[in-house]
Amino acid sequence: MSSFLEHPLLKPQTVDKRLFQLDLAANALKASSLIVVPTGLGKTVIALMVLLARLDKGKVLFLAPTKPLVEQHATFLRRVLKDEDIVAMMTGEIMPEKRVVSWEAARIVTSTPQVIENDLLSRRIDLKDVSLVIFDEAHRAVGNYAYVYIAERYAREAANPLVLGITASPGSQSEKIAEICTNLAIEKVQTRTENDSDVAPFVHLREIEWVKLTVPKELLDIRTAIEDVLKARIDDLNNLAISPARIDPRASKKELLGLQAQLMSSAQREANQAMFKGISLLAEVLKLHHAVELAETQGTDALVSYFQRLQGEALSKSGSKASRRIMLDPKFRQAMDALQTLEVEHPKPAAVKKILLEQILARPESRIMVFTNYRDTASSLLKFLKNEPAIKAVRFVGQSSRVDDVGLSQKKQAEILQKFRAGEFNVLIATSVGEEGIDIPATDMVLFYEPVPSEIRSIQRKGRTGRARNGRVVVLMAKGTRDEAYYWISDRKEKTMNRQMQSLSGQTSESLAREFSPRQLQITEDPAGISESPGKSPATLQAAENEGLEHEPGRIYVDPRERGMAKLLEARGMEVTLRNLDVGDYVVSDRVAIERKTASDFVASIIDPERNLFRQIGDLSRSYDRPVLILEGRDLYTRQVNPNSIRGALAAVAVDYGVPIIPTEDQDDTASVIALLVAREQKEGHEPKVHGHKTARTLKEQQEYLISAIPSVGPRVARNLLRHFGSIERIMTARQEELQEVEMVGPKIAERIRELVGGEYKG
Repeated sequence: MSSFLEHPLLKPQTVDKRLFQLDLAANALKASSLIVVPTGLGKTVIALMVLLARLDKGKVLFLAPTKPLVEQHATFLRRVLKDEDIVAMMTGEIMPEKRVVSWEAARIVTSTPQVIENDLLSRRIDLKDVSLVIFDEAHRAVGNYAYVYIAERYAREAANPLVLGITASPGSQSEKIAEICTNLAIEKVQTRTENDSDVAPFVHLREIEWVKLTVPKELLDIRTAIEDVLKARIDDLNNLAISPARIDPRASKKELLGLQAQLMSSAQREANQAMFKGISLLAEVLKLHHAVELAETQGTDALVSYFQRLQGEALSKSGSKASRRIMLDPKFRQAMDALQTLEVEHPKPAAVKKILLEQILARPESRIMVFTNYRDTASSLLKFLKNEPAIKAVRFVGQSSRVDDVGLSQKKQAEILQKFRAGEFNVLIATSVGEEGIDIPATDMVLFYEPVPSEIRSIQRKGRTGRARNGRVVVLMAKGTRDEAYYWISDRKEKTMNRQMQSLSGQTSESLAREFSPRQLQITEDPAGISESPGKSPATLQAAENEGLEHEPGRIYVDPRERGMAKLLEARGMEVTLRNLDVGDYVVSDRVAIERKTASDFVASIIDPERNLFRQIGDLSRSYDRPVLILEGRDLYTRQVNPNSIRGALAAVAVDYGVPIIPTEDQDDTASVIALLVAREQKEGHEPKVHGHKTARTLKEQQEYLISAIPSVGPRVARNLLRHFGSIERIMTARQEELQEVEMVGPKIAERIRELVGGEYKG
């Protein structure tokens, strides 16, 4: 019997055949399934088998969370299929018009979910003829992630839907697994572990080594000093008595972030001074908590970089008050001074160099991935290793950029991975962006700079090695620090997850429903038997109740920046079309358009020249006969802006521009108001029609905006500089002493301007 898959659409002898993959694929064709298989055991091949069996029934959509992973899947399919032209790849870099052409022509579409969500909301595509949707890294299908919306649309639109979710790590919490199954309309869970008899022959040995390191006393003393400041802030927070329970100084970052979300929510319902003070204190606590973690587990360079950023925030007029207060604390200043004079180093960088050299000298062809939680650490490691000829390292980080750290575009990420595979680089120093789905079969070793408390991230990291041959996993652990706690947390969660998946393996939607809360999985009976359907929100139920009404569902144009609201409106039965709007956020009819602002957005648009409130409102009132401003949330007076300024802005909107203001509690309330406006307008025959254009900025406004964008320079200082010097050119060529002659420009602002203008570009 052939050891390769055979199919009319497959090139011969290109895909190995494994019985456990055939078994999983055969069962996945019977019912929508979540397949959980360890990394490196061919989840993509299982997807290929299901895909080939469904292709004669309609189009197949293969989703993956990142562009490099989408490209990886597209490359694999084109390599193994006889006709590679039936595969189309869709990402955000491709123009919408070209995506529509690709969608119509292709039989298999690989894409990021955000692109499909956007095209669905923009009504460029639909899913009615799609016979299979594959959700790679299916553990992402929680909360508001695009997978959730696509699955809901697919269940609603497709004539013959089938879902395949694939992942190596769905998580250890039964509630999360249930949420994934509910959101993707999963009917059956299938699992395999490395210990299963039909899988074991294909598993490569993966040694896990723990390297315990001792942090120098001097660095631990700095950590203790920061901890003292942290404990004092937590005491202040507890004394406010705004939390249901006392906050433990040893609380995790996750617990602190949960408390922050709780306080922010409470502040919207019942704003008071103690609550706002607590939110501000908690911001300090989170920053100090981060500093403690860096001191313990990352190294001096990472801590120095973080202190510099805090200082920059404190000096900036737009910076946070939390940073300013931390910088004013004498104990924290002492810790900063001690770090400047510190003569010892954290042991981790030296340990990394030693381990890398040992591996490369023993096996010169090695490919090694080093994982770290923080970009600063990745940068400092790259610098630390650059003088070792045997180590050809490169940094691999995400797309987002900040002032002192430029991210990598997806194109650049793909280039780096290709060079790593080819051997131009032999060490990839990666943050979390490198954890998920990257297929580099020849990775010989994975090095954790620190343990991670997440079982999903730990499994993903370890899964980067031992794919095509035996591999090593080395984990650095600073003794007596949170490294040890994170190790035990991750270990416990991973064991719990394995037990959960073994107990769920082979279960149907009916048994899943008994396992989990009825709120998470709802079972509905139909003439064909039992089928699973996602739990519906009250808004969806209301929309369902309205389906029998005589009038057509309302139509509305929504700006793409309001994508979240678009989904809420669609759940209320609206026919939503995403469209770039020059004026307003929503076009309800030929005469009604809506500008929506949260309370914090409203305040920001008063003081930020880039978000000029009155230009936006002016354009709205000139373009539409019945303009509306929706003001969402109660925290209008929480920022350090004079309340009379806010009241004056409200009065100007209502009186000077004649734009009515409708207050709403939250997003759901806003969606209900918009739906009501749509129903009123279109019942009277007013169909949505987009018109109006943004007013171009005057030269004066453009000049003010450009200068105010300089760090520490706000709108008032920008106007003072322009009045004094008369032009941007003269400001840029002025000496530091000349700059200081301007009102409100002191030595620090003048130095910032000169540093920006005269500093060497290091990109």
